[in-house]
Amino acid sequence: MSQDDSPLVELQCEAHTYPDGTVGMHDVDFSVYPNEVVALVGGNGAGKSTLLEHLNATLVPDVGELVVDDTPITEDNKSYARKEVGFVFQDADTQLVAPTVLDDVMFGLQNYGVPSDEAKERAREALATVDASHLEDRIPHYLSGGEKRLVGLAGVLVLEPSVVVLDEPLAGLDPERSQLVADRIEQVHQEGISVVLSTHDLDFAATVADRVCVMADGNVIGNGTPREVFYDDALLAEANLHAPSTVRIARDTGLGEKAQPVTESELVRHLTAAVEDVNSNQVSSVDTTQTNQ
Repeated sequence: MSQDDSPLVELQCEAHTYPDGTVGMHDVDFSVYPNEVVALVGGNGAGKSTLLEHLNATLVPDVGELVVDDTPITEDNKSYARKEVGFVFQDADTQLVAPTVLDDVMFGLQNYGVPSDEAKERAREALATVDASHLEDRIPHYLSGGEKRLVGLAGVLVLEPSVVVLDEPLAGLDPERSQLVADRIEQVHQEGISVVLSTHDLDFAATVADRVCVMADGNVIGNGTPREVFYDDALLAEANLHAPSTVRIARDTGLGEKAQPVTESELVRHLTAAVEDVNSNQVSSVDTTQTNQ
């Protein structure tokens, strides 16, 4: 992402209040830029899902504006926002409605008037993109949680959005299926689609995100690179968050002040280098002793 790029999505929300009077979000200014992965982190009730649902006009601000690809979104063109900003819900069952997986992925295209043969071909391509071609004849209701997430993602990708939004994509998944979904998210990003996701898994956020936005009490209280955010103790404390395990280990081993690794691979690299440095110093010390003798 270049700071000179124009945002794909711009949301200004002075307030969003739910019908029961709960304030879901306030004073939020949030943008999504080309070719980036943005992770929203924060505690339960921080406003993450509320913000995400504003990005494709599932929810609209009481006061504010959503602009998608330089187009202000109104009641008359919400469908444009929903095509450009694809949304994969945490509860995948809410968007799996057809009798088979292939029918489900075709559904959005058919709503836009795409002929059946073309819709079927594009749906199969989308399923192949997320390595889910083998599921096309399955009944969505009987899929595993991870499989449902992949099918939901395919149903979004088939519309060729510029941004994909995922609400807690790893929630309820075991480690193997979490890794599968995480890999598909990275694959989508590598194909040039921006990704916005919410997560309680800060290790996952540190690994996948280019930018991390911290939410608390319905507002974005800080954002930056994973390194900037996850080594900011005051910011994490304000949001009642604990640093990712990599950051905690780095600090316990003395790497936190200088190297500041945020991913497991970075931590391993720095620890390996530190061990090699210690071993090298020990060898040099032995050689010096033997020379003096």
